[in-house]
Amino acid sequence: MEAVRLIVTSRRALAESGDTSEVMAEAWQAHSLAQAIGSRFAVSGPPELRGEALGLTELAGRGCGVLGAPALGVGALRAAQLTELGDPRETLLCLGSLLGEVGMALVGVACAADDEGRYWQCMEAIDAADESRDRVLEMLRRLAVRDEKRVVERGSAMG
Repeated sequence: MEAVRLIVTSRRALAESGDTSEVMAEAWQAHSLAQAIGSRFAVSGPPELRGEALGLTELAGRGCGVLGAPALGVGALRAAQLTELGDPRETLLCLGSLLGEVGMALVGVACAADDEGRYWQCMEAIDAADESRDRVLEMLRRLAVRDEKRVVERGSAMG
């Protein structure tokens, strides 16, 4: 399945999640999807993005590790359904939004946490989501620089 479609599905599921365990499971799904997307960009994305994509993969993996894998059925893991990245800019914009929403949802869980362990688990997952989002924003910046260079090169070739 195309990355943006999976991200939209994750955003919807996160928005519809109710209790703490659902929010935590959806946060894990989002980190897992970010890890898969980062891995795809690192292997087959634009060369300018590969270093940041590796960082995204690592940070999103840290988020998964902090949250712990929820009990999911075989077909329920969204990251495993990723077949193509689609438009890099659109994918990264959507992924950045998802990661921001994950952070906000986890803030709500952390504020309502009854125990210190859950609170710190959320704080570390928020940090991983925030750092992952920073990598996504840097990847978007690098795409913009690449596109600007292409425009300048085309202008030079025409003139």
